[in-house]
Amino acid sequence: MKSYLVALAGAAALAWPAVAVGQTTRELDRMNWMEFREYVPAKVNTVLLPLGTLEPHGVTANGADILAPVAISREIAPRLNAFIAPVVPYGFTGSMDAYPGAFTIPEEAYRPYIKAVLLGLAKNRFRNIILINGHGGGQTALLSSVAAEVGREANVRTLVVNWWSYASDVTLSVFGQDGGHAGENENAFMMAIDPALVHKERYSPEMATPNPPPGTWSAYPNPSSIGLYKPGEGYPTFNLARAREYYTKVNEKMLALIQEIIRKWDMAGL
Repeated sequence: MKSYLVALAGAAALAWPAVAVGQTTRELDRMNWMEFREYVPAKVNTVLLPLGTLEPHGVTANGADILAPVAISREIAPRLNAFIAPVVPYGFTGSMDAYPGAFTIPEEAYRPYIKAVLLGLAKNRFRNIILINGHGGGQTALLSSVAAEVGREANVRTLVVNWWSYASDVTLSVFGQDGGHAGENENAFMMAIDPALVHKERYSPEMATPNPPPGTWSAYPNPSSIGLYKPGEGYPTFNLARAREYYTKVNEKMLALIQEIIRKWDMAGL
C-alpha cells in the first residue's frame, strides 16, 4: 500500500505543477479569467507552449512528440514562474504520416494557425513566449520562422527549443551513444513519464533503420518507425533507471537554457 501511495503522489505531482499560494493552477485551460487577470502580466510574464504531432514511435505512443514537451513544461514551469498554454497536438509530420494513427497538417494551414496562437499569447500580455517543440522535420524550421515574425510584429520575446536535439549531449552522457527517432533517448523519456506507454514485448531491432545521410536516399512512407541517428547506435534498451536519469537531466538542461535566455534578454534591456 505504501508503494502505491508513493506512486500515486508522484503521478499527481506530474499532473499538477506546483503553484503559488492563492493560485490554483499553472495551466491556462484550467485557469479562471479573473485569476488570469490577477497574475498576467503583474506576477507572471512567461508562458510555455508545448507543440508536437501524432506519428509512429516504435513501441511507444504515437503522441510521444506531444507528451514529452507537455511533461517538460510541467516539470520546469514552477521554477520559471511560468504558465503553460494548452499543447498544439497536430503538426507538420511528413514521411511517417502513412502509419496508422498519424496526422499531418499542411504547411499552408499549420503556419498561420501557429502564428495566430502566438499572437494570441502576446495579446494576453505574455512577454516571454517559449515554444517547447517535440517534433522534428520541417516543423522545426517553420516554428523558428513564425516565432521570429511574431516577436517582431508583437514586440515580444520568443524562444523555440527542440528538446531532443538540444539534449543530444545528455543522450551521449547517459547512454554512451547517440539516439534516434523513437530510439533509446526518446523511448527512455516516455518510460520516465509512464512505463505503461512503452510496449517492450512488441519490440524487434528489425523495426529500426539508420537515417540516410543527406543526399543519399529517401523513401515515402518511411520504412521504419524507429530512425537511428547513427548506424549501430540508439537501439532501445528499456532501462528504467537510466530513463529516469535521462528525464531529470533533460529537464534540468531545458530549465537552465530558458533561464539564461530570459536573464540575457533582461540584461540587454530587450
